[in-house]
Amino acid sequence: MTTDATFLEQEEDGFEHYRFEVAKGQSLLRIDKYLMGLVENATRNKIQQAAEDGCILVNDQPVKSNYKVKPLDVIRVVFEHPPYEYLLEPENIPLDIVFEDEHLIVLNKPAGLVVHPGHGNYSGTLVNGLIYHFQNLPLNSSNRPGLVHRIDKDTSGLLVVAKTDFTLQHLSNQFAEKTSERAYVALVWGNVEQDKGTITGYIGRHLKDRMQMAVFEDEKFGKWAVTHYEVLERFGYVTLVKCTLETGRTHQIRAHMKFIGHPLFNDERYGGNLILKGTTFTKYKQFVDNCFKILPRQALHAKTLGFEHPVTNQKLQFDSEIPQDMQQCIEKWRGYAKSSGLQDLE
Repeated sequence: MTTDATFLEQEEDGFEHYRFEVAKGQSLLRIDKYLMGLVENATRNKIQQAAEDGCILVNDQPVKSNYKVKPLDVIRVVFEHPPYEYLLEPENIPLDIVFEDEHLIVLNKPAGLVVHPGHGNYSGTLVNGLIYHFQNLPLNSSNRPGLVHRIDKDTSGLLVVAKTDFTLQHLSNQFAEKTSERAYVALVWGNVEQDKGTITGYIGRHLKDRMQMAVFEDEKFGKWAVTHYEVLERFGYVTLVKCTLETGRTHQIRAHMKFIGHPLFNDERYGGNLILKGTTFTKYKQFVDNCFKILPRQALHAKTLGFEHPVTNQKLQFDSEIPQDMQQCIEKWRGYAKSSGLQDLE
């Protein structure tokens, strides 16, 4: 299913901010509801007003907010003002740089930092910090300075940023050709039965909840995705796993782990913020609630990043420490499992 936002050049009838191609399997749905699931933080009133102003086009024709989207419709959102790329402001945001040379930067992103501006997040992002600290970063296909890949706002961990067009293209090819290495550590609900495994499927927008990604068996609903996982430690009601990406789809690990019945711990969007495994004892509920307070986000960290240096051809590999909030949560579960006789549950 193709629903990724694309930011394009100025056109005669205004600036195109978003472009969506409706999936083949999409059921009939009012366009204001459809766009609410794609444009994060947009209210229905704002979308309806945009439609009334003639700013929402379907197949190059303006439509009202009650228009029912159909499979393969091409939806464009066009305004008189330019999209955020034209308005980026440098901001003195501290960057945790673990490696830098004249060609690229590897940095450790903290949880809570949005990678690039988008609807509702026009400032305070990693990109705002990058353009403050570095001049003339190359633009990727979405006009985002230096970005080769991204991780979610509430996921912590390693990112590589390109300083030159050559580096950007070379690294992008490595990610596309699956020669880079990306490994994450995740705490997931439940006792993952197999010590190792591979999750596959086509990942695309959930057909009902457009803010979620889902796994499908039919390629018309999404893009092929592969995640390899390995159990690191068992705590009975939750499991610590290593996830290695073969592909890089939106929310890939979050969607894949939910697909096999093990959503990430405290992942609100995918239901991991509920007590999914364990007892009904009040003390257990208090324990889990305390873990949620310690780690107020999904338990996911991009720990390892490896790639070939575009210029020196040297194989580079970086490893980052699990951040304190996630480490504290893991320690609490380790202690609980040990005291309850649940650790290394078979």
